[in-house]
Amino acid sequence: MYFVLLGSALLVGCLLAVQASANLRLTRAVGTPYGASALQLGLAAAVLAVLAAATGTIGAVALVPDVEPWHLAGGLASPLYITSGILLFPRLGALATVGLFVTGQVFASVALDLFGLLGVPRQPLSAGIVIGALAVLAGITVLSRPLRAARAGWVGLGIAAGAVLPVQGAINARLRADLHAPIAVALISFVVATLAIAVVLLLNRTPAPKLVPLRDMPWWGWLGAGCAAAYVTATFLLIPEIGAATTVALTVTGQQIASAVIDHCGLFRMPRRPFTSARVTGLALLVAGSLLVQFG
Repeated sequence: MYFVLLGSALLVGCLLAVQASANLRLTRAVGTPYGASALQLGLAAAVLAVLAAATGTIGAVALVPDVEPWHLAGGLASPLYITSGILLFPRLGALATVGLFVTGQVFASVALDLFGLLGVPRQPLSAGIVIGALAVLAGITVLSRPLRAARAGWVGLGIAAGAVLPVQGAINARLRADLHAPIAVALISFVVATLAIAVVLLLNRTPAPKLVPLRDMPWWGWLGAGCAAAYVTATFLLIPEIGAATTVALTVTGQQIASAVIDHCGLFRMPRRPFTSARVTGLALLVAGSLLVQFG
């Protein structure tokens, strides 16, 4: 059973790369990244509401008025992460984009651990963490070398979008301690995310989302909502069973492997970016660095 849980962590990490590719196709259908994010987050919230009702945990939502307001802020990370994926995948490719996400995730998680932020238990600095962080930096440098300097803003966006994921996890962990219902916590997180992106959509003068083209969208264009709901729910369930470090290490590794395959094979109608020695080296450094940081 333990090896099944390890495999599940690796799989849900792969889903993040699939999610970004599917959301890109959804964006092409509705015509706006903010509209696609709102639709995907709303669908994920609906899936989680059904799941919470089926498992008898939806009643925990009634406890929300009694929790600290900042414990509800975890959902704010999802719109940034999802919209960034939609914007960056076609510009930088799956592997480079996920590499930036992973870099942000790794360094944000290190900061949370070293300084004991947001209720995360404080951890001492170790040689493994330092070596792993340097390996991650080396890996993303290799992967980002072909990118033009004009894209520095996109690179910064990718790192920031990855950095919010550990912060989201830490905040949602506080909410889970309040509610004692992981699926209800995931539901609340996606409801907050949906409301946040809806406000952005209303305030940003972007074209209204188009719904008619959705009829011609391939079936895999709808996978984003399911992938997002599965990732959030699975991480909540896996961390108590196999530990936070193992869960993060395997999900991050899954992200990178899946993004490399998507790039190399041109899956989900993405441009093909075949493996080169530099890309393989960068990927290996990112994976090794991520594992060292988590287990260092």
